[in-house]
Amino acid sequence: MSDNEAKISQSLKEKTKPKNFKKNPIKGTKFTLMVSSAKGGVGKSTFAMNLTFALQNKGRRVGLLDADIYGPSLPKMIGLNEKPKTDGKFLFPIEKYGAQFMSLGFLVDEKTPMIWRGPMVISAIKTLTEKVAWKDLDFLIIDMPPGTGDTQLTFAQDVKIDGAIIVSTPQELALMDVQRGIQMFDKTKIKIFGLVDNMSFFKGDDGKKYNIFGEGGVEKVAKDFNKKFLGKIPLNTDLRESADLGLPLTYKKSDHEISKIFSSIADKIIQDVQ
Repeated sequence: MSDNEAKISQSLKEKTKPKNFKKNPIKGTKFTLMVSSAKGGVGKSTFAMNLTFALQNKGRRVGLLDADIYGPSLPKMIGLNEKPKTDGKFLFPIEKYGAQFMSLGFLVDEKTPMIWRGPMVISAIKTLTEKVAWKDLDFLIIDMPPGTGDTQLTFAQDVKIDGAIIVSTPQELALMDVQRGIQMFDKTKIKIFGLVDNMSFFKGDDGKKYNIFGEGGVEKVAKDFNKKFLGKIPLNTDLRESADLGLPLTYKKSDHEISKIFSSIADKIIQDVQ
């Protein structure tokens, strides 16, 4: 190999090798946890909301950041329709039921479509991660949008994340995206706390379990990728109704059978960060 060829080869290696990004912690928080799905429509936001209060029920101070720029759902799910206060430099999270909340949905009308290109999305994310005055949180839960695009990469490269939970239905179509999400987190060196099988089954009035979206797929993917399996959450009317009413089930009825599943998942997370 000539000297010129060697220089070109070395240059290519430098350009293609993984970069080490400076990741900044979100001020006012101790542990930052992503809830991701990589696939839309699997109940990720409902999971993130109820996990927030499951952790709070353990005596932790918890906040929830809605990072879905194009489709923020947090205001509806927590029953809030007000703008956050600001001192001109920072936004102050809105508090309800003892937890702290922030969403772009608090800043725009709920019927306004977010027709934004990448740079505007990144700017909004930086506002949500750098200009919010969280108050002494043990856990900040980040409800991520579906996919592996600008939002996910900005968080992965710029923000110190302590771990991620991946939520999916057992449907094969959803699991294809989950596998991509796992590889994205692995490549960006974000620890995956585990996978959750959401809408795992439906229990009818006859007492039988109906596997509407398939069975065992999430647990199998977790095993294939050597990740923890955190549990199964069934389809449940009470869980859906509580989200529509803005009164999370794990807050409203901490002794509900579904709340107990969230409680078990919260225990596993707390154990993992200690």
